[in-house]
Amino acid sequence: MNIIDFENIHASYDDKLILKEINLKIKDGEHWAILGANGSGKSTLIKLISSQIHPRQNYPHKKLILGKDRYSLFELRKAMGIITNDLHNYFYDQGNFLTGYEVVLSGYYSSIGVFKHQDFTQEQHNKAIEILQYLEISDLKDKIVAKMSTGQLRKCIIGRALIHEPKAFILDEPTVGLDIKAQLNFIKLLRKLSQKASIILVTHHIEEIFEEISHVALIKNQTILKKGKKEEILTSENISETFDVKLKINSSNNRYYIEEI
Repeated sequence: MNIIDFENIHASYDDKLILKEINLKIKDGEHWAILGANGSGKSTLIKLISSQIHPRQNYPHKKLILGKDRYSLFELRKAMGIITNDLHNYFYDQGNFLTGYEVVLSGYYSSIGVFKHQDFTQEQHNKAIEILQYLEISDLKDKIVAKMSTGQLRKCIIGRALIHEPKAFILDEPTVGLDIKAQLNFIKLLRKLSQKASIILVTHHIEEIFEEISHVALIKNQTILKKGKKEEILTSENISETFDVKLKINSSNNRYYIEEI
């Protein structure tokens, strides 16, 4: 099964084209990095995947997610763990009184918080505890969001998505706001998650591309410039073209880094 199967998709806000000629196929079990400069269209692509925006109908196209062209948004969001900075900020603003345990448990109703009218079985409570343990954040069980670090809240939000055992995690620049230690810790967590589900990592930091990522798509000017196996796509020539600056790409211990020439 394909997680994503897009062909010739164009999308727009009003009359302004914001994505063009999007062709992308991600198979179940594959791990991808979507790499591009700020403003290139990466976050807009996530909105297309999450059906916040839709293809223009005057272009012949195919848009299948998990093999379907029709789906309820609620079911889609259960099957695709979409972690964005907008969601993160919403929890900080509207859910800062919640504990880590409540953030995870809220995934069952896709709500910001846990309410009296919501019924939870003992099995569901047990699963929330198991997820905290799996993510090694049991110490956040009773800690409120207002007192959490950026990295701590982000892990709780991932736990919220794990409630539904999604087929894929889509993470939009997930290390924004993290210090170096927290970034390394978070990448370690993503490697662990890659054993459970496909990872689609959207970033402009090449050093975040970890060993398990097998494929890369490069985005420039609202379209996919190159895509394919990581070893073939991550070349100095391709990266220089993507970011409009002369760069040299190197690797060490299965991690990539760049130097400006």
